[in-house]
Amino acid sequence: MNQKKAILIVDDDPRNIFALKMVLKARGFECETATTFVEALEVLKSKKNIHLILMDMMMPDVDGYESIEKIKTSGEFNNVPIIAVTAQAMAGDKEKCLEAGADGYVSKPVNIDHLLVFTDKFL
Repeated sequence: MNQKKAILIVDDDPRNIFALKMVLKARGFECETATTFVEALEVLKSKKNIHLILMDMMMPDVDGYESIEKIKTSGEFNNVPIIAVTAQAMAGDKEKCLEAGADGYVSKPVNIDHLLVFTDKFL
């Protein structure tokens, strides 16, 4: 069912990328990665099969909030669902992510069952 569905993981911490990538690949997903918004945009432009983006919210340079807004207003990639993945789990953080244009929210450390609810929903 999820074979050949590609997920783009955008996170500036290679440990987070590694952990998410291993879990998702074990479940049959293809994974692409990026550590910055610019890299993420390059992946989106070069890999036309991205079906879902997992976006870290606290990144240097262009943070996840601005990244989501830019992707969602691009016209070219605005239909790709974006799940905010963040260590920020204070009151109002989920709403802030959704207001920025995220289609879902998962706090770190990532509960894989919670994350898979979104893969089931969007893929």
